[in-house]
Amino acid sequence: MTVRTRLFLMMVLQLAVWGAWAPKLFPYMGMLGFAPWQQSLVGSCWGVAAVLGIFFSNQFADRNFSAERFMAGSHVIGGLALLACAVTTSFWPFFAAYLIFSLVYVPTLSVSNAIAFANLKEPAKDFGAVRMGGTVGWIAVSWPFIFLLGAKAGPEQVRSIFVVAAVVSFALAAYSLTLPHTPPKRDAAGADPLAWRETLKLLGVPFVAVLFLVTFIDSVIHNGYFVMADAFLTNRVGIAGNLSMVVLSMGQFAEIVTMFILGGVLAKLGWKTTMIVGVLAHGARFAVFAYFADSVPVILAVQLLHGVCYAFFFATVYIFVDAAFPNDVRASAQGLFNLLILGIGNVGASFLFPALIARWTDAAGVVDYRSLFLVPTGMAAIAVLLLAAFFRPPHRGPVPETSPRGEAELAQATS
Repeated sequence: MTVRTRLFLMMVLQLAVWGAWAPKLFPYMGMLGFAPWQQSLVGSCWGVAAVLGIFFSNQFADRNFSAERFMAGSHVIGGLALLACAVTTSFWPFFAAYLIFSLVYVPTLSVSNAIAFANLKEPAKDFGAVRMGGTVGWIAVSWPFIFLLGAKAGPEQVRSIFVVAAVVSFALAAYSLTLPHTPPKRDAAGADPLAWRETLKLLGVPFVAVLFLVTFIDSVIHNGYFVMADAFLTNRVGIAGNLSMVVLSMGQFAEIVTMFILGGVLAKLGWKTTMIVGVLAHGARFAVFAYFADSVPVILAVQLLHGVCYAFFFATVYIFVDAAFPNDVRASAQGLFNLLILGIGNVGASFLFPALIARWTDAAGVVDYRSLFLVPTGMAAIAVLLLAAFFRPPHRGPVPETSPRGEAELAQATS
């Protein structure tokens, strides 16, 4: 296989580990009888891992281990932790196992990207196609559950999500040892261990502060989708339990298409409008969930908006940071927004939506999904207004058109 093909397969396995359990995690915890605060604690594990990962993976692991060996060791430990999640039904042992998994898995998301960037001849040109392997992996891992789960799957069957994820994790651990050698970054040993402090200065730039706030809001909405969607499909819409993950994977199919057209959309619409469309897609999807829950065809069709939600906002944010920020702060800015998307937004969703579900569940166990879904719909509307009124990026599209005002703001903040 070519290097690009090998890296593509790495991404397939990397995201398959995540996709195997993510849609069913919160419904499974509900089946085990975990209270909303307990579900929130489990959901916050990724936030803890994302924060600690800034210090561990960037300040220690990157400088002391080759990337492929770090991947191998992490996925062995992660696979064992996933198996522990599958066999325990008590909260504290489950929480401990899931926390261990989060601590070793979350850093591998950035390490796998680093392996790809280090070994691609033309990273700017080829990384998008390699990263698409992650989307393929997320889709592919959904299909075995048609056979592993029943239409009314109980916790005994649903726990197989962790077994499948563990198998994939062990496979990736072995495969990682065959990846191109990516040595530790020993030259970076003298870098400031608190370099992230420089990144916080960027929040003094008005358009960065606005984007940071909007990204937080949209991250909570995005992560809330994975908290609520599976239970909504199975309990309210009537999708069979063994098909719900396949239905949710329809959004990943759409993501492939939207990622391919994103460059053209950015060139035509610019940063602000593209981001607004992405946030509007989030709001539209939840509005449809709120008002058209009785129409299975409509609910299935609206899953395709997931690609617009992800590519037009989150992928655009990453591209914007790479295009608009000076080289000396670009990596720190990417880390700041990545922490927001994977960490803080995840924690916010994990605490907000289980509490709202408990509030709008009646004595018979029926959830008022309309009231529930109007919350993220309203949050999306607020985010759109903030972008429209206050986001003033320094240039319009992916090819920088220098804006003295924007460059001056960034230079002043980081000087």
